[in-house]
Amino acid sequence: MPCLVLLHSPLDTPRRWESVAEELRRRGGRALRAEVTDDDQPPYAARYVARASLEIANAAPEPPLVLVADGAAGPLVPHVGAAQRAAHRHVSGYLLVDALLPQPGTPTREELLAAQDPDGDDRSGAERPRPREFFTDPLPMVQDWPDAPCGYLATVPSSTPCARLARLRGWSVSEGADGSDPAVLARELEELAAGL
Repeated sequence: MPCLVLLHSPLDTPRRWESVAEELRRRGGRALRAEVTDDDQPPYAARYVARASLEIANAAPEPPLVLVADGAAGPLVPHVGAAQRAAHRHVSGYLLVDALLPQPGTPTREELLAAQDPDGDDRSGAERPRPREFFTDPLPMVQDWPDAPCGYLATVPSSTPCARLARLRGWSVSEGADGSDPAVLARELEELAAGL
């Protein structure tokens, strides 16, 4: 079983994944929760990718890894994956949870949101409110991604447009799970990871 590396949204605190990681371990799985709290100034995206990659390196999980990106971490997961490959840690898959999908040629979160979910607002309900420049901060360019199988978990109705895009890309998609229940999230993540 791969190690599930849980990457929280830059708009939320790492707490979202705490009980999910515990539940995954209780069920006999391997889970690592990366904590990124120092991405509070530009360049936001680069700081998040660097800190998440350092957190993974410090934990030194046994490969293979499945990177699980929540919310606004979705567009950054290709770069966290590239850092793992550069460190010779095998990434066997990616799971996105209620996230915008990485997309070539979309340089900011604001433009990505407009392209994938024009009626959505990735800022609503954020535990870590961000200034407007966070949403206009240039995202690293996505090249040669995905380099491993991908899956998508939609736990809120606002994720439906992105789940549809994921399905069009041929990804495994699960919709309707209770995102507030750690046991349900853990089970859904395990099932999606097993299908990659």
